[in-house]
Amino acid sequence: MCLLQCVHGTDLPGWGSNLLPSPSQWEEVSGYDEAMNPIRTYQVCNVREANQNNWLRTKFIQRQDVQRVYVELKFTVRDCNSIPNIPGSCKETFNLFYYESDTDSASANSPFWMENPYIKVDTIAPDESFSKLESGRVNTKVRSFGPLSKNGFYLAFQDLGACMSLISVRAFYKKCSNTIAGFAIFPETLTGAEPTSLVIAPGTCIPNAVEVSVPLKLYCNGDGEWMVPVGACTCAAGYEPTMKDTQCQACGPGTFKSKQGEGPCSPCPPNSRTTSGAATVCTCRNGFFRADTDPADSACTSVPSAPRSVISNVNETSLVLEWSEPQDTGGRDDLLYNVICKKCSVERRLCTRCDDNVEFVPRQLGLTERRIYISNLMAHTQYTFEIQAVNGISNKSPYPPHFASVNITTNQAAPSAVPTMHLHSSTGNSMTLSWTPPERPNGIILDYEIKYSEKVNDGIANTVTSQKNSVRLDGLKANARYMVQVRARTVAGYGRYSLPTEFQTTAEDGSKTFQELPLIVGSATAGLLFVIVVVIIAIVCFRYWLCRDGGFRAGTDPEYTEKLQQYGECESPASGLFTPGMKVYIDPFTYEDPNEAVREFAKEIDISCVKIEEVIGAGEFGEVCRGRLKLPGRREIFVAIKTLKVGYTERQRRDFLSEASIMGQFDHPNIIHLEGVVTKSRPVMIITEFMENCALDSFLRLNDGQFTVIQLVGMLRGIAAGMKYLSEMNYVHRDLAARNILVNSNLVCKVSDFGLSRFLEDDPADPTYTSSLGGKIPIRWTAPEAIAYRKFTSASDVWSYGIVMWEVMSYGERPYWDMSNQDVINAVEQDYRLPPPMDCPTALHQLMLDCWVRDRNLRPKFAQIVNTLDKLIRNAASLKVIASVQSGYIHLFPLLDRTVPDYTTFTTVGDWLDAIKMGRYKENFVNAGFASFDLVAQMTAEDLLRIGVTLAGHQKKILSSIQDMRLQMNQTLPVQV
Repeated sequence: MCLLQCVHGTDLPGWGSNLLPSPSQWEEVSGYDEAMNPIRTYQVCNVREANQNNWLRTKFIQRQDVQRVYVELKFTVRDCNSIPNIPGSCKETFNLFYYESDTDSASANSPFWMENPYIKVDTIAPDESFSKLESGRVNTKVRSFGPLSKNGFYLAFQDLGACMSLISVRAFYKKCSNTIAGFAIFPETLTGAEPTSLVIAPGTCIPNAVEVSVPLKLYCNGDGEWMVPVGACTCAAGYEPTMKDTQCQACGPGTFKSKQGEGPCSPCPPNSRTTSGAATVCTCRNGFFRADTDPADSACTSVPSAPRSVISNVNETSLVLEWSEPQDTGGRDDLLYNVICKKCSVERRLCTRCDDNVEFVPRQLGLTERRIYISNLMAHTQYTFEIQAVNGISNKSPYPPHFASVNITTNQAAPSAVPTMHLHSSTGNSMTLSWTPPERPNGIILDYEIKYSEKVNDGIANTVTSQKNSVRLDGLKANARYMVQVRARTVAGYGRYSLPTEFQTTAEDGSKTFQELPLIVGSATAGLLFVIVVVIIAIVCFRYWLCRDGGFRAGTDPEYTEKLQQYGECESPASGLFTPGMKVYIDPFTYEDPNEAVREFAKEIDISCVKIEEVIGAGEFGEVCRGRLKLPGRREIFVAIKTLKVGYTERQRRDFLSEASIMGQFDHPNIIHLEGVVTKSRPVMIITEFMENCALDSFLRLNDGQFTVIQLVGMLRGIAAGMKYLSEMNYVHRDLAARNILVNSNLVCKVSDFGLSRFLEDDPADPTYTSSLGGKIPIRWTAPEAIAYRKFTSASDVWSYGIVMWEVMSYGERPYWDMSNQDVINAVEQDYRLPPPMDCPTALHQLMLDCWVRDRNLRPKFAQIVNTLDKLIRNAASLKVIASVQSGYIHLFPLLDRTVPDYTTFTTVGDWLDAIKMGRYKENFVNAGFASFDLVAQMTAEDLLRIGVTLAGHQKKILSSIQDMRLQMNQTLPVQV
């Protein structure tokens, strides 16, 4: 409550009476209060005279934005019964009035001394009156009035015939004082116009606090009390409550608070520290890390030590490895194991990565159990197996995982099964058969055992042997069906029988003779290779003829003729890329009915086995979804599902399913695997394995600087292995780029996108694919001869692979940056090449340059690239020699002089950070005071760690740019005379 006006005795200056002629009016006299203290009062006691109307008025009282005023009156009244001989006009009450005015304009006659224009507040009656013989008993009464709207008011008191004295008058108002509640400040607030009014007061969070719920407000009631709080604030991360929850205090050194809330700061977890106050996270000490999923209050952990007590058990060409867990798990419970297989020379001086056909059960990477079964090894071969121990922060460490190794030598093993059998000729009582030798003979094949029986009534099986990979079976029944199997024998014994194959003899009255061809026979050489080669060459020559002539002799849809012409010349059948027995890619557009290609190469899946869970993207033909596939007899797996949008044309349907026709021909761990298609239900779907980390380019940008060089080279090796497989099948990808490489949860990279990008319409908003000579080309990834002459070959894919290498080593940076496509074409034509990315090993950049040789015949083959990367992985020291960006691009890349930005071209430190793609740390630099380039140039690794740059890759990138800034500063210093 606050005082507007206080009048007490002589403290009533400016009061005036109505000054009526009658001598009996209000008069100022001396008296005593209840404590017998002398006071000055106003008294009136004209009770013996009738028709009293005595007025007393205060001076002008300023309202001060108050809407309701309270008046406290202290007074005494004499009991009328104690006054003898008075007429009946004696009263024991008086009236309280007020009058509003914008100015102090009252006088002796204005306003008039009457109820109107004055407004009556109340008739005041005493609780106790006094008689003549008693001392005066002081009464206290409080009245209020409102709402008020003018600048001020007067109080007036009317006596109608009482004997009384007015001791004091106090005019005041009520308010709610400023307060702090729920970590929010609420300002001083006046009460409302009515005693029951609630006035809303908005609040603001105290310093270092943040809103939890809004709006922030309190209600001020008519008694000046706060009530009904709405909303609240809480201390921000890095601050804790103090001073009875009225302040938020910064966490001190050695403590942190990761989340907003009312909790206190906590000591830093083990192996971490803070270097400044108000810390939201404690940074890990050197050699310790947190995983991306670890909460801020978890301890920093380290990489595990090597596994212990490795036990190997070799059984012919298979192996069981068991081991004990590391002595030091690094303080984590997410321990996993990787098994690296290396095939070694006799002296173990040279070891290479194992072939892709080696099988690991349950898997090679990410093992949770400490046991693995390895099969399909080569007989009489020395191997080294490294068992790596990794945990959730191993990818944060700049060093490779610790491992234990074991050397083994495989034993002699029986040969694998014969893959296929062929019928060359048959008569009424004989058949001539041949077969392909086992893929893994595991030694010299001594002979073959052939088992055959008549199919009717499961006839008795007969066996014969042959030292060649062919045999003539005599004494057979005419026009009869026989089931035939064959197996190979080495010194280790017989291998498994081949799958039963059905053959039929001819009728007695005639012979059914197949084309007789000379048999290529040998213990290790496949029979009938000549036939296979002729068929392969015929297929490829036919496709070559299609591309050259642009026509279909068998009435094929000319739509697809146009497509083949559009996408350039095919690989020549005389290129010498055929390997006997190698499966060769067949273009689905060579089919008269492309739907036949889908039926041949893609498995039809019943729609009931597919469950779509969520849409994860959109493609040219429809949506891309994540879902589950549950086939009979198989466990449920996650899959990616491409759907064909509603309202498609038949051409769109065939173009959509063509990718399945292509993908279904491939079977390689680094090629995206086709599970099948749904064509008999709606929507039409292509179902592939699900890759958790999506496209490689976006995955690298999301994890910038977080992988070791060995991990990056491992990704490149997987891509090269997949492309080696495709090139050996005579398939040319034409759109090899990081965006078309998918990554799974084990960082395995797989080549994808087989043909869809070729059918996209021109999109001006997306310059990736640019029209050229009637087709669409990804200029930045395409070899010069493919751009100029539409000459797409495996060699042009090698050029694209070099660009992918650059994308991987630069963590997804756009090739040639912001250059236009035409500028890129001109630069490449003038023999300019991309510079090495930051911290790129010299050996890797040299391999990129080899891929970008102008003469396509001089570029390495994918098989050579795989071997080169294997050597680099085995010899990790060779990857520590870093290519010099500056010397490289000054000599080789003058048109691309933009790798090292000139800091003088930037207005602020934030602009410079954006230019080096470290803009996420702008607030860190500003908050720490590094707002000028002079200060930034003096920063060290410790400074970066202190301001929150904790990723090693980001530290290296910023420090390298700071070093360039220092060099530029030295170059611009004035010469001292």
